[in-house]
Amino acid sequence: MGNEGVVAVEKALALLDCFRPGDESLTLTALAQLSGYHKTTVYRLMNSLERMNYVVRHEDGNYALGPRLLYLGKLYEQSFHLSRVVQPELQALSLASQESASWYVLEGGQRLCLFRAEASHGLRHSNLPGSQFPLDNSAISNVLRHWGLNESLPEGDAELPFYTSGARDPHTAAFAMPVFGVHDKLVAALALTGPISRLTEDRREKEIGPLMKAAASRLSQKMGASKPFCQQFFGETSDAAEENL
Repeated sequence: MGNEGVVAVEKALALLDCFRPGDESLTLTALAQLSGYHKTTVYRLMNSLERMNYVVRHEDGNYALGPRLLYLGKLYEQSFHLSRVVQPELQALSLASQESASWYVLEGGQRLCLFRAEASHGLRHSNLPGSQFPLDNSAISNVLRHWGLNESLPEGDAELPFYTSGARDPHTAAFAMPVFGVHDKLVAALALTGPISRLTEDRREKEIGPLMKAAASRLSQKMGASKPFCQQFFGETSDAAEENL
């Protein structure tokens, strides 16, 4: 069975994505400009969405999001469990890279490890979920500082995923990538850590980089980041990287 989808459905959903903070009410012309669709196409799709209560049309002719979306949003909110989204990706990333994968967030001016999947190697770097560390010069902290606190990038290597060795522990190296969410804002740092002897910078281009970018892109979209933003930021993630996961 193919996965081509239905073009009309995708166009209708794309119209819903045109509504953003500051653009809660949009004219038909504005929707056509934002979506790139012909005005008559937008009109037909908005009529269908209005009949299903996904949008409402005001007396002035402007459109706004409808009550059906609030219901679905609340339903999603009740069913969403962060660990069910993050942990499988960490486990797959750890298995593919043979290194420990972690999910770090900003908490009280420090970095907090919320989730972790350990490597199967006997020699590995281990931090328990719940461990908290200062914002140092590690790759993980650099991600949180730059995208979470709007600090400048450190001088030197700024290629993603960031790489540092010996920043916190003289025997440990780390790669880190940002993960984004609603409004394309940072929600976490995705990290791979391991011994310096094994987790080397030369693994970034052909192995670690594609794996982490694919995982970070998927996680970002699951957390609410827009697909166009993820495609622009992470690039078109390769099928090979996703097959490894």
